[in-house]
Amino acid sequence: MLSQYFGITYSQRIYGKIPKLIELKSEIEKRAYTLAVKKFNEQFYFVLYDVTTLYFETFKSDELRIEGFSKVNKPQQPQVVIGLLVTHSGFPLMYEVFPGNTFEGKTMLPIIEKFISGHKKTKPIIVADAAMLSEERLEELKEKKISYIVGARLANTNLVLVKQIHNRLQDKDGAIVRFPSIHGDLICNFSAKRYKKQLNDLNKQIKKAEEFVAKKSSGKRAKFVKKLSKEAVELNKALIEKHKLLLGIKGYCTNITESDLSNEETIARYYNLWRIEQSFRMSKSDLQTRPIFHHKEDAIRSHVLICFVALIIEKYLELSTNLSLRKIRDLIWGITETHIQDKLTKKIFIFSSPTNDITSSSLAELAKSWKLLPH
Repeated sequence: MLSQYFGITYSQRIYGKIPKLIELKSEIEKRAYTLAVKKFNEQFYFVLYDVTTLYFETFKSDELRIEGFSKVNKPQQPQVVIGLLVTHSGFPLMYEVFPGNTFEGKTMLPIIEKFISGHKKTKPIIVADAAMLSEERLEELKEKKISYIVGARLANTNLVLVKQIHNRLQDKDGAIVRFPSIHGDLICNFSAKRYKKQLNDLNKQIKKAEEFVAKKSSGKRAKFVKKLSKEAVELNKALIEKHKLLLGIKGYCTNITESDLSNEETIARYYNLWRIEQSFRMSKSDLQTRPIFHHKEDAIRSHVLICFVALIIEKYLELSTNLSLRKIRDLIWGITETHIQDKLTKKIFIFSSPTNDITSSSLAELAKSWKLLPH
């Protein structure tokens, strides 16, 4: 694209330099932190953490590229696991690359500790999805006095507590209850919108289970089928009833007291996780992070670093202009340039002709500072 549209070419030898880029990782992460503070006035009260996987176009494995739990249904292809830490607004701060068979719950603490040790005055609250933290991980966070908000796995909760939660909420839209637990407090809220969606999903699962029971098959993905013997199966009515009690209910675990952070604020902070999910979608689609064709470890890590830098740039543009990268690209694409060369001095003068769309957008000031628009 650079060559086709802008006449910019580069030597293929640049690929030989890529592995050396990994030496810049620490410095780049420091610059990202500084930019978040100076440009976006980030206080780091909350940071978001999530994990994704990047697969390789090969079936050969090694210590880093190895088969593991695939999030994109490619279990036969080796992958790496990426842990990403971002601000509450989604600006990337730090990442790590782990072997492809690493359990995602074990990736968070090393990154959090590294972030805190590198920024002594920072003591953020960690917000993460339920899949990130087991009871063992939660205990580790408590021991290290790290505050957290994580999604709760209510389906694994004992029936007595499930009934208490259901009875207290009484299917009232927006209702919130709080219970003490061994890992802090369990906060639960009820949403009528969530209830309708989950009821529809539950009915589909029950229908599927009933079909398997009628065929006397346990079914690999039949959630509510109980296997009694090799030949006999039945509908798991107890499990169905438990799920019915939990319809519309979402849970959150936190070790932050209600006096320090209200129930409503805790829930609101958790829902900021969409920002990090958006970052992963950006990196995989707009930035084309995957699939990866490198096979040497330094090259793989440098590839991820390049994508991390691109993500920093993308989020900088997005947060500075309140425009998506695609919208920014479409606006800039409308700028035309006229190149006029002085025949005597051979000096080339460039005149930009922006469209009304870009001059009236929030991108205008940024584009002027980069000399993409006439002053």
